[in-house]
Amino acid sequence: MATNANTDADRNENTPIRVVGVPIDLGADRRGVDMGPSAIRYAGLAGALETLGYDTTDAGDLSVPNAEERDPSAEPLESGRARYLREIADLTAELADTVADAVSEGQLPLVLGGDHSIAIGTLAGASRDVSIGALWLDAHGDFNTPETSPSGNVHGMPLAAALGRGSFGDCEWAHAPGLVEENVALVGLRRVDDTERVAITDSDVSTYTMSAIDERGVTDVVSEALDVVSQGVDAVHVSIDLDWLDPRRAPGVGTPVRGGVTYREAHAVMELIAKRHREEDFLRSLELVEVNPILDEHNETAELAVELAASALGKRIL
Repeated sequence: MATNANTDADRNENTPIRVVGVPIDLGADRRGVDMGPSAIRYAGLAGALETLGYDTTDAGDLSVPNAEERDPSAEPLESGRARYLREIADLTAELADTVADAVSEGQLPLVLGGDHSIAIGTLAGASRDVSIGALWLDAHGDFNTPETSPSGNVHGMPLAAALGRGSFGDCEWAHAPGLVEENVALVGLRRVDDTERVAITDSDVSTYTMSAIDERGVTDVVSEALDVVSQGVDAVHVSIDLDWLDPRRAPGVGTPVRGGVTYREAHAVMELIAKRHREEDFLRSLELVEVNPILDEHNETAELAVELAASALGKRIL
């Protein structure tokens, strides 16, 4: 019996895709994640998108400062800790413009990290002229602020920054103007700092831990999360941190946490996203972050990132 990997690309009118790489590791505490965009491309991203029938433009990589030539403590904030924040602010502002330009030209931005601090720029650009929701697939909450972060690493702060929490309220570059807490859903949580837990609990974001997935099943949880993020908005941003998956399937990440989603659960989620996009044309932007080739095994995590992107964009078995 012959088998084919069919697609739904023709059903969503084959929206053109612009790939943007952001090779940054300034927001993390381990080197190597800056090579993530190259690893994902090497894993066959272009071929996967071509097979799906997408008209794809690869815009290359944004230029990122060398960490060894910068002072990590020279941040433009009066309180708290946020390493390399000045550099991250400049870079994410450039990324926001790039994402907004892609959207204005009718393209779907596919942003490749790099550490998760890049989401500040993706969210700001994607929500510049419209209201959006955010589906956050991650082992971590990314809800720290410079005042609460135990490490000062900005890759643990992008959601808080986009929502203007803490001292980020004075940072116009960080704001996602069309994003509100009620349209944010965090799925797959299993490691959250103590002060971050309080902030999340006191906020209006929706959270789904791995325990919820175990109890209810991933499709039930994510179907509800998709309803949350798409309620009353124009479009949805999906952010995929590869540490969302169990490290046995995605070993090449800087902050692995045991007990993540399985390979099959991850693809089931991507297929739900593709189905919702096919029915409602709701996907505004997509990003893949925290792939660290130095910690990977035979580029397995980057290859998985390509597979997940393809599933989210319409690849299916039948």
